[in-house]
Amino acid sequence: MKVILVPGLWLDASSWDPVLPALRAAGLYPLPLTMPGVGAPASDSADIGISDWVDAVVAEIDRSPEPVALVGHSGGGNVVWGAADRRPDRVRRVVFVDTIPPHPGGQISEFPVVDGVIPFPGWDFFDDEDTHDLDAATRTASEPLTRSVPARVPTDEIVLDGGRHGVPATLLMGALDEPEFRRLVATWGPYGEEFAAIGDAEVVRLDTAHWPQFSAPERLSELLATALTRGGA
Repeated sequence: MKVILVPGLWLDASSWDPVLPALRAAGLYPLPLTMPGVGAPASDSADIGISDWVDAVVAEIDRSPEPVALVGHSGGGNVVWGAADRRPDRVRRVVFVDTIPPHPGGQISEFPVVDGVIPFPGWDFFDDEDTHDLDAATRTASEPLTRSVPARVPTDEIVLDGGRHGVPATLLMGALDEPEFRRLVATWGPYGEEFAAIGDAEVVRLDTAHWPQFSAPERLSELLATALTRGGA
C-alpha cells in the first residue's frame, strides 16, 4: 500500500527520511512529499494557499491504482484531512503525528511574515512543551533543513464538506494517551465535535515533543508501521 507522507510547516520530503526504512520493511510504499511553494520566494509563492497543498495530495491519491494511506505531521494534518475529505473512498487510514483533525474553517496557526513568506522562526520560538526532547546537536543538525512556507498557508481556512468521517484515523500524540486526549478534546469546541464525528479513531501516545522524526525516529517509525498495517489498512 502506498503511504503519502505530508510534512509540517518549514519541512520538506526529506524530513521523513528517518522513518522510511521501517515503513518499507513493513511492506509499505512510502511517498514523502514536498508541498508547493516551500522554500520559494514570495514572487513565486504568494498565490499558493492551503487548497493548493490539498490539491497536491489529492493528485497523488488519484495517481495510485489502489487506495492509499495518508500521514500528516503538525500542520500537514490539515492537509491530509482535507485530502481525505475529497477522496474518502480512496483513503484507508489517516495518521496524524502530534496534531489533530481540523474542523471546517480551521487554520494551522499564525507566524511572522518576512519578505512575503514565513521563514522558520527558530527553535527558541516554541515552548518547551514542543521542543524539550530536541538536544543541542539535533537542533543544530535539523534547523538548516527548514524552508520558508507561502504566507497564506498557515492562516488559510480548510474547506471540509465531504465524507472524511468514515475514514479511520490514528492520532499519534506526543504527550497524551487516549483517555486524557478524549477528556481534553471534548472541551475544545469545534475540534472536539470534529473528532467525535469520526467513526473509527484511536489515539496512541508517542512520549515525545512535537518533532518525533528528529527526536525519536525509531519510536515514530514503530508506531507508524503499526498504525498503517492495522486491520489491513
